[in-house]
Amino acid sequence: MKQVTATGQTVEEAVESALAQLQTTKDRTNVDIIDEGKKGFFGIFGSRPAVVKVTVNIDPIEEAKQFLKNVSEQMGAPIEIEVNRDGKQIHFVLIGEKIALLIGKRGQTLNSLQYLTQLVINRHSDQYLTIILDAEDYRNRRNETLIQLAQRLAQKAIRTGKNVSLEPMPSYERKVIHTALADEKRVKTSSDGTEPHRYVVISPLKR
Repeated sequence: MKQVTATGQTVEEAVESALAQLQTTKDRTNVDIIDEGKKGFFGIFGSRPAVVKVTVNIDPIEEAKQFLKNVSEQMGAPIEIEVNRDGKQIHFVLIGEKIALLIGKRGQTLNSLQYLTQLVINRHSDQYLTIILDAEDYRNRRNETLIQLAQRLAQKAIRTGKNVSLEPMPSYERKVIHTALADEKRVKTSSDGTEPHRYVVISPLKR
């Protein structure tokens, strides 16, 4: 939330000063009049400037969308964005002709964009929001791949009797691994490392 306190000879002048500092328009702000000011004798003696506090109304979802559009254009892959909201989870579906550029190898570019968008939206939001970026149904396809990977590496851990570490993943992808192996009694899963390089470890259970 951006706000500024400004003064002027009149309330209108104080508001104009605040809008200039915030580089915005009046329809995007809330104006609180702290002091209407006083003209004084002959407009000089005993005069008091008007004081206002102006707050910019920022829609965090719109800010996040604009951020993504700006980045995608700079990458040469302009997009449109469909937004679906489920409580505090915001699902952005990216649509464009060069969407593969935004997904990247094994979704690394998409994950990086998601991480940055998460920072942008929560800089402007009063409550913590979770962002999920998707494109061409990549997330569902990735989940299926992760489940198969989890099952294959669990068998490796059982066969070798050694821990198996996966590559660093976002928290929701790690959750897919944990869930996929939750009913496997011969291994346990845990997360290690620090964000954004946190990863899953599959450990065989001694019988």
